[in-house]
Amino acid sequence: MTLSQILRCNYQQFTPKLNHKPDTRMNTLQTDELKNFVIEKLEDMKGRDIISLHISDKASFADYMVICSGNSNRHVKSIAQSVAIECRAAGAEPRGMEGNDVGEWALVDLGDIIVHVMTDEQRDKYNLEQLWAEN
Repeated sequence: MTLSQILRCNYQQFTPKLNHKPDTRMNTLQTDELKNFVIEKLEDMKGRDIISLHISDKASFADYMVICSGNSNRHVKSIAQSVAIECRAAGAEPRGMEGNDVGEWALVDLGDIIVHVMTDEQRDKYNLEQLWAEN
């Protein structure tokens, strides 16, 4: 089953039968598949120093944070746009995208996965890996 088929089935499979708002969070398997898909797309766009942090124990807004570096502001913008386009094509609609106008730090919100694409200077300055360290 492809990622887009799994994501399409998610809505039908987990929609409550009552008049309640459907749960928009994916199950763990789907989240892991989307995370791997995102990492593959970051690698395709030559993103550097890609790291994935499991943050569900520390934050309620996402399960994973994926961080990578770009070589320049233009490269950061290009990586973030590519990830959003590829995820949309696979059926995982991004909830939002921030920082793509300047290009020093771009964020793509995929629901259970938050993708940060940063220049080396911004990555060193904010040090998200240490801030969200698992230990």
